[in-house]
Amino acid sequence: MSAAVEIAERSKSTAMYAGRPHVLLERGWLAFRSTNWIPVVTGFVEPVLFLLAFGYGMGNLVGDISTGGTTIDYTLFIAPGLLANSAMNGAIYDSTWNVFWKLNESKLYKTMLSTPLGPLDIALGEISWALIRGLVYSLGFLTVVTALGLTPSIWALLAIPAASLVAFGFASFGMAVTSYFKTYQQMGFINIILLPMTLFSGSLYPISVYPDWVEKIIMALPLWHGIELVRAFWFGNITSGVLVHIAYFVVMIAAGLFVTSRRLRALFLR
Repeated sequence: MSAAVEIAERSKSTAMYAGRPHVLLERGWLAFRSTNWIPVVTGFVEPVLFLLAFGYGMGNLVGDISTGGTTIDYTLFIAPGLLANSAMNGAIYDSTWNVFWKLNESKLYKTMLSTPLGPLDIALGEISWALIRGLVYSLGFLTVVTALGLTPSIWALLAIPAASLVAFGFASFGMAVTSYFKTYQQMGFINIILLPMTLFSGSLYPISVYPDWVEKIIMALPLWHGIELVRAFWFGNITSGVLVHIAYFVVMIAAGLFVTSRRLRALFLR
């Protein structure tokens, strides 16, 4: 018995990174094959419904819309914005509610950290799985809008890696924030933040309709940067502003990974 305890103690990770985040991806795939495919399907349907309701419903009332010195059809305008929003939803829900359960209910991460896995392995693995979910949402949505004739050119294909960057940023930041939540009531703050971003970040109309001070607040939000990044690639309008959006998400990803790995270590490796 003492020999078994000694082996278990030696296998317990004390390092931040063991080079095995793929273990989390394997577990995510096994869980997905059982029942987790249901929320993925429902999450994909939501932006499509928004596109049909607003694009083809309100779009007939709105008509064309002027943005960036050009005039385009309203449905074509909102498509890339909804793509960015879809990537955000796919990543954020997997990296918040799913992570909350593993942190506070099943204590799965505590069990994982008793193996050679390190906190950074768990952070990278979970965030990568959330990124894959956001990518699946994006690919599905792009397939639908392409079938509807809403992709203006081959440039729209580059919107997928852009949406993946958006998903990565929200996944890493979402997991970092969730590591501080202890109750389901606190998790409600996620929806309180996501809903205003979805409505006001420019996915459904240009933010130029707001006063200047409101516009500046919106331009500080991550979803606005995501929408502008995806929209730039969607229409092939590549400017220096794209680098600003990319840098925003790189910082967001780095901060999320740093905070998440530190929090996991503080919670379970004390």
